[in-house]
Amino acid sequence: MEVQLQHKQEFKTLLADYQPSQEARDTLATMPLVILLSVTGGGRNTIINELTKTGRYHYIVSDTTRPPKVRNGALEQDGVVYHFRREEDVLVDLRRGHYLEAELIHDQQVSGTSVRELQKAHDSGKVPINEVDIGGTDAIASIKPDTLFLFIVPPSYAEWMRRLKTREDMSDEELVNRLTTAVRMLRTVLANDRFVFVVNDDLDEVVKTVDDYISGERHDLHDASAKAVTLRLYHETIAHYPQLAEN
Repeated sequence: MEVQLQHKQEFKTLLADYQPSQEARDTLATMPLVILLSVTGGGRNTIINELTKTGRYHYIVSDTTRPPKVRNGALEQDGVVYHFRREEDVLVDLRRGHYLEAELIHDQQVSGTSVRELQKAHDSGKVPINEVDIGGTDAIASIKPDTLFLFIVPPSYAEWMRRLKTREDMSDEELVNRLTTAVRMLRTVLANDRFVFVVNDDLDEVVKTVDDYISGERHDLHDASAKAVTLRLYHETIAHYPQLAEN
């Protein structure tokens, strides 16, 4: 699906020096927060879905300007994976500081964490869990340094490509856009000690590992091996798409 922003320059201007409102900061200060990140097709949403089934977690549904997509044979439902919103409405909320963080993604859509969803998470009494893109982590960490950032990575380049190509139809141009974002993300997380690495190979095992990390248990050997997998993924992607090395 080809997606284009009608107000891209206005979004870029607002996001360049965006700061959340004091309301957002005050709400966040009263709650724990777990953030899952992954390259596109890494499986973070599947993991979050499994965690919420335990009844201990509240999924913070992000806003996005893109339309719903067909994923795994079904059209995404509003309010489940994302709140699908008009560009004009997102622009209004950005001007008011009503997002904790927001980011231009794949150079074609804007997604962000709204204050209203933070309040829902606070009121639930459960552990809030969310998925954001890499640009949002700096804003979150600056406001809430004790946030747990977990980076989910596919077990191999071959498996990653298989998941991407079976999950949804996309043009070659969109695939390159997504891989461009992924390369930047991989480069960033590998250079930053903020992130804990988790390999998404077996679903039951990865859900247990993530749950353990959130509960305060350490898996240093897994983290080290998962970081090594992440490094291999980066180098293999560059080998297949050498033009991305400069992005």
